[in-house]
Amino acid sequence: MRLRLGMINGWDEKDFQYLAKKDLHYVEYCVNYYINADEFAAQVPQIKEWSEKYDVKVGSIGRWGEQIQNEDGTMNEALFKNHFTLIEAAGKLGCPVYNCGVNYVEKRSFVDNCAFAIDALRKLVAFGAEHGVKIAVYNCSWFNFIYEPKVWTVILPAVPGLGIKYDISHAMGRGSDYMAEILDWAQYFYHVHLKGCLYVKGERYDDPPMGLDQVNWGAFFSMLYTKGYNGMVSLEPHSSYWQGPLGEWGVDFSINYARQFIMPDSYEEHTEKIYAP
Repeated sequence: MRLRLGMINGWDEKDFQYLAKKDLHYVEYCVNYYINADEFAAQVPQIKEWSEKYDVKVGSIGRWGEQIQNEDGTMNEALFKNHFTLIEAAGKLGCPVYNCGVNYVEKRSFVDNCAFAIDALRKLVAFGAEHGVKIAVYNCSWFNFIYEPKVWTVILPAVPGLGIKYDISHAMGRGSDYMAEILDWAQYFYHVHLKGCLYVKGERYDDPPMGLDQVNWGAFFSMLYTKGYNGMVSLEPHSSYWQGPLGEWGVDFSINYARQFIMPDSYEEHTEKIYAP
């Protein structure tokens, strides 16, 4: 079992240099709906060269906010194509996971929205398999409705091979029991975000650096290990307060804080995987 620590960042050479200086060897890309997917794909040869030069592997690529379902329930083929473009790019980069969501159309029924999502995700999972890339739905509600157990229960069994990109902060924001979600659904986790979460007087105050927040990270990692998670854990600097020198110190703090939860290779070599019932 191995957890691979990395961070969300960009794909210019300076970004690879930054991560290498932090002794981080995995990066996650968020090629969101406002970024041209074809332009990103065109940079794959250069990204691959820098990845090898700086020993920073691409551990995850995702596209948040893409609204592939039209208001009449049909597919927006142009936007859907962006997912295929990025999945193919992920395959070329040796990236094992692609994250996405499916938007909900309010005037359609829950059953109809689920049917649309199942059809779309089956196509993405099949295409991903051709390129050595697993597909995960993110548990964020940004133009996505597949973010909680009542929907996972419908979608995941209907799309074999589909997984979850999990982020505690989104569960906390909805008032969900994130430990219960991990207990019941960690078998589907393909990718995990490490983002702090801080609530005051019942209201969201900030997403501070990991370790300077309210999440019980020790319990969280305990669950990941005992449920057999074997993938990337990705730091996500996301605070509006922690910027500039303060933000940079926060990044360094989170990296050091997260490392205490990563089992060294010397232990891993002599430890069998543990799976809790």
